[in-house]
Amino acid sequence: MDIKSKHKVDSAFSMSSMTDIVFLLLIFFMLTSSFITPSGLVVNLPSAASSSIVLQKNSLTITEDLQYRLNQKDITADSFESELARLVNGEEGTLSLNIDQSVPVGHMARVGGIAAKLKQKTILVTKPE
Repeated sequence: MDIKSKHKVDSAFSMSSMTDIVFLLLIFFMLTSSFITPSGLVVNLPSAASSSIVLQKNSLTITEDLQYRLNQKDITADSFESELARLVNGEEGTLSLNIDQSVPVGHMARVGGIAAKLKQKTILVTKPE
């Protein structure tokens, strides 16, 4: 007497759920990587009523102990103008400023003046309130 079950178990492995998991992980890492500070230096940003994320070509970070970093490269305050001029080659562009809130305003004014002289629009990076 041959007894057969009406419900057979499929022993084949399905990759569809694995691709869903990989896709979700990819999206997660892409989104979280955009929130990493561009310079790698810890900066306590001032807060503002409105803040947006914009991809920039050039980024300057000034820490509370007045360390300057332009596009992942440590520079001095005196060499900022020559380094930025070398990067922009006379073209108009944007410069995002990641400046610690404890940095004196004179440093921000000096950097803004140099950027304006080199035809760079400046964007002050803030954190939302």
